[in-house]
Amino acid sequence: MSYVQLPDSPIIGRNLVGGEWVTPTGAEMLDVRSPYTGGVIGRVPMTSAAGVAPVVEAAKKAAEGWRAMGLRDRTARMMKFRMLLEQNLEKLANSAAREAGKTIGEARAGVLKGIEVCDFALSVQNLDTGGALEVSRGVTCEFKREPLGVVAGITPFNFPAMVPLWMIPNALTVGNAFILKPSEKVPLTSLLLGELLLEAGVPPGVFSIIHGGKEAVEGILAHPDIQAVGFVGSTAIAKRVYTEGTARGKRVLALGGAKNALIVVPDADPVFTPQAVVDSFTGCAGQRCMAASLMVAVGDVQPIIDEMVRRAASMEVGPGMGALIDKAAQERLEAAIAKAQSEGAKVLLDGRGKKPSGAAWAGGNWMGPTILDHVRPEMESAQKELFGPVISIVRVPTLTAAMELQHASPYGNAASVFTTNGAVAQHVVDNSRAGMVGVNVGVPVPREPFSFGGINDSRFGHGDITGQGGVDFWSYLKKVTRKWTARTDGSWMS
Repeated sequence: MSYVQLPDSPIIGRNLVGGEWVTPTGAEMLDVRSPYTGGVIGRVPMTSAAGVAPVVEAAKKAAEGWRAMGLRDRTARMMKFRMLLEQNLEKLANSAAREAGKTIGEARAGVLKGIEVCDFALSVQNLDTGGALEVSRGVTCEFKREPLGVVAGITPFNFPAMVPLWMIPNALTVGNAFILKPSEKVPLTSLLLGELLLEAGVPPGVFSIIHGGKEAVEGILAHPDIQAVGFVGSTAIAKRVYTEGTARGKRVLALGGAKNALIVVPDADPVFTPQAVVDSFTGCAGQRCMAASLMVAVGDVQPIIDEMVRRAASMEVGPGMGALIDKAAQERLEAAIAKAQSEGAKVLLDGRGKKPSGAAWAGGNWMGPTILDHVRPEMESAQKELFGPVISIVRVPTLTAAMELQHASPYGNAASVFTTNGAVAQHVVDNSRAGMVGVNVGVPVPREPFSFGGINDSRFGHGDITGQGGVDFWSYLKKVTRKWTARTDGSWMS
């Protein structure tokens, strides 16, 4: 694990306001700890609700000039930003890995997904051309896309680079001033994003950063000049952000949690399937909303389960799977495993107590892959999003029973099926109640331009956060009707 480079001394983070790095007056400083070691790697200010106002004021001043710059000129700066992301890929990946507990490969993949969103945003100047039509004799209607003004994104701990990059490229390209409130657990990668946007020529105030926790979020939701808020996090907080934001007249898209069902049927490929399932529930140490935390075993799939156990047991914690975000997450997961066991689940593979070799990593937040079998549908481990490297196996006799189990979940983020039968695959695709569905894909994240987003308790608000949905969320269509000459031949247009 020597490839995760920790800073020689703690990085001091500040808010980005009007193009300047500043510390809010009187703000307490919060220690940022690496999940790898438990040691302090940075400090950032905890901005109060009142401290949001100067950031919004600077953004509001910058927004009008950015809007007036025009789409092509804004796109040129975003193209430079995209180039800088690629040039600084390893630096960004290392930053995200050391503060979120990811492996370097996982963190790198997150940045690359963000670059992909940039690619889509760069295409807007060519694809989103507006439209005009003569709707009546002498009368034309047309539409053009307009920015909302000052908008904000509140992002989670598990993807310090990727989730901000789901929002920033589209929001800025269509002409908004964007304020980022990163998770206080992983605020350091946002500093790099801010530096790169300034280097790319984005004018001061067009991109801002507010560090902080609950008070900062409340300040964002309450400020009347913030027109829209994007959020990614737990369902409980997503629902609250949506409710409070919309009550104040804001446009809100809040993505929440998940309990993704991964359905495995007897004809699933016996070589490919076990590794795909293991990759799904152990990737990012299971700390992602696309993880398959529930496996629905249809009929006799024991050979696949046996192979899953063998492959997961061979993973080396550290190089093969990263750390949990903090000690509280580790304790919560350990308690959830113990509860499932007490309720009758069989622990096929127990990751509690697993640690990487080397004294340097002893203070980290570690847990190995854990597989729970014979979990009953009513048990907490089958219903609750545990958010860790734990998969619960519920055994059912038929595909119909598997679909009923998937439908019973209040979430609707993702579902997958592993099969070599096209009819079975199509049945799951047609009948799953989820925004994203995979066939022989354990993590069915759509590639751009196909957008990311779930349904039900996995999303509050309309549309998706990336792709065309992202462009639509951060903008509105202005419709213009023109008539230059009087007509006397019966047109109803006055």
